[in-house]
Amino acid sequence: MMERVRAVLVTADDTMLVIRRTRPGIPEYWVLPGGGVEPSDESREAALHREIHEEIAGKVDIIRLLHTTESDDERQLFYLARIATWSFDDRTGPEFSAEGRGEYALEEIPLTMEGLDGIELKPEEIAHVLRGAINAGSLGAGASR
Repeated sequence: MMERVRAVLVTADDTMLVIRRTRPGIPEYWVLPGGGVEPSDESREAALHREIHEEIAGKVDIIRLLHTTESDDERQLFYLARIATWSFDDRTGPEFSAEGRGEYALEEIPLTMEGLDGIELKPEEIAHVLRGAINAGSLGAGASR
């Protein structure tokens, strides 16, 4: 089973970093930064650190596992994490240069219901989880530690 790790990256301004995906023939959508766990990764958390470094040249402080989704062939682990610095211009992930992958754009959205409702975050299950956490006040600076 393929395992992927993704992060709800909360900034110091209580915004969230998301990647807008634009692909030919498909309506644009947004995903959380992250990617596949590789055999060389020491742990899922190590995979997340590697992926965030590759995708946005950032360093994260992982707070906790927020949610897990599972299908017949894939498990995705979503972590809540804080991020202070990043540079999308310095990304190094192999997917950015692959032909036919479309465009990737890093965006910072408000960590509010309005911010979340303004994008088509995939998978829908994590969008639902985030709506609940926003309503509960469990993602902001005071609640994340």
